[in-house]
Amino acid sequence: MGNFDMSLINWSRGQFAMSAMFHWIFVPLTLGLIILVAIMETIYVRTGDEKWKKLTKFWGKLFGINFAIGVATGIILEFEFGTNWSNYSWFVGDIFGAPLAIEGIMAFFMESTFIAVMFFGWNKVSKRFHLTSTWLVALGANLSALWILVANAWMQYPAGTAFNPITARNEMNDFWAVLFSPVAVNKFLHTVASGYVLAAVFVIGVSSWFLLKNRDALFAKRSILIASVFGITSSLFLIWTGDESAKQVADKQPVKFAAMESLWEGRTNAPLIAFGVLKDMSHPKTEDDLTKRDFVFKFEIPSMLSILAFLDPNAYVPGIKDLVTGYTNPTTGITHLSFSQKKEKGKEAIAALKGYKEALQNNDAELLKTYKVKFEDKNWMENTFKYFGYGYYEKDAIAGLLPNIPLAFYSFHIMVLLSGHFLALFILMLFFTMKDRIGRMKWLLYIGIWTIPLAYLASQLGWVLAELGRQPWVIQDLMPTLAAVSRIDAGTVQLTFWLFAITFTILLIAEIRILLKQINKGITGGQ
Repeated sequence: MGNFDMSLINWSRGQFAMSAMFHWIFVPLTLGLIILVAIMETIYVRTGDEKWKKLTKFWGKLFGINFAIGVATGIILEFEFGTNWSNYSWFVGDIFGAPLAIEGIMAFFMESTFIAVMFFGWNKVSKRFHLTSTWLVALGANLSALWILVANAWMQYPAGTAFNPITARNEMNDFWAVLFSPVAVNKFLHTVASGYVLAAVFVIGVSSWFLLKNRDALFAKRSILIASVFGITSSLFLIWTGDESAKQVADKQPVKFAAMESLWEGRTNAPLIAFGVLKDMSHPKTEDDLTKRDFVFKFEIPSMLSILAFLDPNAYVPGIKDLVTGYTNPTTGITHLSFSQKKEKGKEAIAALKGYKEALQNNDAELLKTYKVKFEDKNWMENTFKYFGYGYYEKDAIAGLLPNIPLAFYSFHIMVLLSGHFLALFILMLFFTMKDRIGRMKWLLYIGIWTIPLAYLASQLGWVLAELGRQPWVIQDLMPTLAAVSRIDAGTVQLTFWLFAITFTILLIAEIRILLKQINKGITGGQ
């Protein structure tokens, strides 16, 4: 893999992963809780019932605390693109920077402008103007997520761009293709839906605590009612978008899809593993290691994986071995390249770029024309340059081109199982609240409280699957992680890793303490 400092690469990856996971603790609650706050205020404005105003202000304060910490962690995360990932930022800055800039200009300013009215405008502006401000904060928060997820989706499926060999950079040539790529649309919808589910669980869990403490019972029941309806709707939407996400992954990132199911050998009528325990957790290092892994036990649904991926029970789903060694799909007859063949094409693309730049420097018009023909050849770009990133790997390298398969498998299956738990919780909470029996369902209230950390776990696992599942690619097939890092001293990254870890931990502890203090005041207290 060339002269790459693997210590630098691993510490850079670790620092970004740590920063992103801390940031992602705060974002989902922000996305969903502001919608619930806006719904509660809408009910207040329509009914004039002051109790709904108190509910709105209580949950609004919890939103504000979480929002403030989330902004702080997000700013640090964006700076890391310039400090730790400068090669990546150079390679795709014209594309990746655009959605982030729009997020800052449009979404963040919208939130900042109207959040002041939302918190300090009570009794200073009209009810309807205040309500409008709250909804605009909700819109701004979700628009922030939109642009960030558009940027992330492009990394997973680079669309609407062209490579400029003169600058050695990718440049955007179709903004709408970037914004409305199928991966971007579905990633946004699925991610915000997961945030809505987490927020519904949070509201139900906190409200359950009030009922167990025999405090603010009416307010808690109203909160559970709204959150349950919102949670059921969001859960169903989450399931639908999750199904669409699986189809996108099967089509655009087949290695990640195979890793999700620990599918080593491709097959038609592929069964879906509802859940199982892996027997062999080893990571393959050579082609000889690409053998089928056994399970301690597993529960399968016949043909469901083929249906999930391609809406056809007879469809062929390639396994990890097929994707590494190359295969011909028996149902379509299409032949797919092996990793070795992709590496050869990648090395050809890297050599062409190097030759092009040397021809430019030497002002060699004849050689420049030869290389220019290649980069202007649509067929060569789509069939050879497409695998540019594989050229960084040696011919026999396999381990570095595969994600952590057990981690992808467990992340996916635990996340799916927890999603089913959340939906069941919402249905039960709604049923017993409508029957006015929720206060007597102590067991259910305790489940509601302990589901809060499970919701955060599911949210983190979704991020782990999305990001680690596509490794080693920072940009799918075009740039691996090892080529994206800044050429800085690994010790510097280690130092900042621990500084950020300490800072984020302090922020998290501060958030939890402030939230608990505010919750302990009660819904009717501290108004």
